[in-house]
Amino acid sequence: MPRLFAGLALTVLLGGCAGATKPVDPIDALMQRYTGDVPGASLLVLKDGKPIVNRSYGLANLEDNDDVTPATNYRLASVSKQFTAAAILLLAEDGQLNLDDPVRHWLPSLPQTTSTVTLRQLLTHTGGLVDYEDLIPPGTTEQLNDNDVLRMLSATSQTYFAPGSAYRYSNTGYVLLGLVVERASGISLPLYLQQRIFSPLHMDHTLMYVRGGPDVEHRAYGYSEQDGSWTRTDQSVTSATLGDGGIYSSVEDLAKWDAALYDNRLLSAASRQLAFGAHVKVTGEPYEASYGYGYRITGDTLWHSGESIGFRNVVVRWPKQHLTVILLSNRNDPEPYHTALAIAQPYLQ
Repeated sequence: MPRLFAGLALTVLLGGCAGATKPVDPIDALMQRYTGDVPGASLLVLKDGKPIVNRSYGLANLEDNDDVTPATNYRLASVSKQFTAAAILLLAEDGQLNLDDPVRHWLPSLPQTTSTVTLRQLLTHTGGLVDYEDLIPPGTTEQLNDNDVLRMLSATSQTYFAPGSAYRYSNTGYVLLGLVVERASGISLPLYLQQRIFSPLHMDHTLMYVRGGPDVEHRAYGYSEQDGSWTRTDQSVTSATLGDGGIYSSVEDLAKWDAALYDNRLLSAASRQLAFGAHVKVTGEPYEASYGYGYRITGDTLWHSGESIGFRNVVVRWPKQHLTVILLSNRNDPEPYHTALAIAQPYLQ
C-alpha cells in the first residue's frame, strides 16, 4: 500500500468478529459513495502510459441493474470542450481557418456587436458572449441544438464585456466553435470528430451523440439523488447541444486520447503548446487556475471537469510526471475533482 495512504487509517469492522478489523483499500474508501446498487463511476489511473488503477463501481443503469465496467460510456459534458478545441486546431493546421478569424466570418448571422470576437477568444472564454442558457424562453421543453443557440445569439445584441478584456466561462462560445468546425470542414461536427480524432486514435466506442444517430454502446444513464432516492435525470433542454458537451466516452477510450497528447500523432507540438498554454486567468470560480484551449491549468496539472444533469466527470493530467486520473460518474453528486486529486497523491513524485 502506498505510504501516503497509510495515514488514512481506514478500517472496517468484520461482521461477527467483535473488535476484529482489516485494512480498507484507500482508493475504494475514497470511492465508497459510488459502491453498491447506486449510480456508479469508472476510475482509471495512468502512469507512464500504463493503467495502474482500473476500477468500476456501482451501476450504469439502475432500472436494468447494469454494472459499470471500464467500457461504460458516460456523457462527458464539458470534458468535451478539449475535443472541440482540438478540432479547431486541426483545421488551423490544415489551413482551413485562422485562430484570429472573427467568428462572424464563419457565422455571419451573429450581431454586429460581436464583430471583433475571434475564434481564439472563444477558445479561452474571453469573447464576452451571452450565456445561451439565459436566452432560453421560459417554459421551453424541447431540447435545443447548436443552430437554436446560434439563432438566439443572432437575435440579441447584448454582450458581457469587450472581447478579450475579461474571462467568463462560456458554453455559448464552444457551441459556436462547433458550428465553425462544420462551416470550415463542410461536414458535421460529429463526423469531423469521428474522422479526424476518434477513428485515427482507435477510440472506437466514443461518439458525439445526436438523437436519431448511432446509439451509445454500454451507455450510462444519469441520476440525481432526491429525498434519499435516485431519480433518472439523464437529459435536460440543454443536453443536446454538441460543441460544449456532447461527447460520450469511456475511461478505456480516454486513455487513448491521453496518450495522443504526449506526441505528434494527432496535434502538432505547436498546437499542443497552444492548447496547454495559460492564456488567461480563471475568475469567478472557487479554485486557482488559468485557461488554455479546453483545459484548465493549475500548477503542474492540466484538467477539466464536466457537469450536466446526472453526470459529474473530471480528467486531471500531470504531464511532467506522465500521470493521469480519469473519473467519470453518472450521478449529480459528489463533485469528483478533489477525489481525483486525493487518488493521485501516492503516485506523484
